[in-house]
Amino acid sequence: MLFEHVATELVTQVYLSCTSVSDVLALASTCHRFRDIYTSSQKLYILETAAEAQFGPLEDLTQLLTHNASQPAHIIRSVPFSIALLQQIVQAGRIAEKWCDIYPFKKWKYNFELRRLLTTEERRRLRRAVYRLWLYSRAFHNREHPREFRSMKLVIQKRAGLLHNWSTLELAEVADVHNVMREVVHSNICPSNGTIARKFKKRYPDNDHHLLFNIHLNYPPPSHAPPAYNPFTSQYTNTLSSHFNSTSTYNSRHTASKYSLHPNHEVGAEGWGDDIPHYYVVEDMLKLDPEQLMWLKENAPLKGMVEGYVRELGGLV
Repeated sequence: MLFEHVATELVTQVYLSCTSVSDVLALASTCHRFRDIYTSSQKLYILETAAEAQFGPLEDLTQLLTHNASQPAHIIRSVPFSIALLQQIVQAGRIAEKWCDIYPFKKWKYNFELRRLLTTEERRRLRRAVYRLWLYSRAFHNREHPREFRSMKLVIQKRAGLLHNWSTLELAEVADVHNVMREVVHSNICPSNGTIARKFKKRYPDNDHHLLFNIHLNYPPPSHAPPAYNPFTSQYTNTLSSHFNSTSTYNSRHTASKYSLHPNHEVGAEGWGDDIPHYYVVEDMLKLDPEQLMWLKENAPLKGMVEGYVRELGGLV
């Protein structure tokens, strides 16, 4: 019997067995009958099931997407599934999936003989931790919660109220993901002077060029590198698009030349300091949410670009 002649109930079950939204859409585009089954009253349920399998748990992701300043972050919100919500789910879920791909490389960076792929359940728990860390960052790392308010009893109670929603094991998972993000910031986004020196020496072991690090100033002079395009603010300038032909060409060229000798670029200027100064830089940068950190990792290889991006945000709080 041909597959298109299978009973509608069985086709619906096939839809519900899809593990990604793209698989559902691909199956719906095969023929008119499958399209009609997809567009029936089961459409939202089918899409929700696929989204749960691909980007779940949707319960935690929904708490992130529906958060606003009108109610405390620890209040559990229940909203109906919709196409508009699905679009936000896909956008945030893809960011979480990128962190799942990075996790094995950063988690087992030094004992790499233990490195392996994550299981489906591990990826689900990791996405959950990313969503919860993202919610915490969105709720408390903003202008309404400046540094001087951190010790206030009311602020502490608000933060503790959100953390009390999760078990000790789940909090440990969040801390584990936070450490991976710290490693990304430490090594990729804001590398220390020592990291820059080691990478340069590894690439050019026979080169006697001495890197010039700005060790005397807490705030080095602004770089001439163009600021990074900021997709998370309403006001931005498309400087990169006018300065380079394409983002991909720019990234490939400057990522490759970041630790290379260039007559107009001092590699040591890419360092963010040593020891204590660099520690506080990393701690401040970790107040950015997972989406912003991922964007910086992928699109801002130069220190001047990271500084321009943070400057557009108005500084870290």
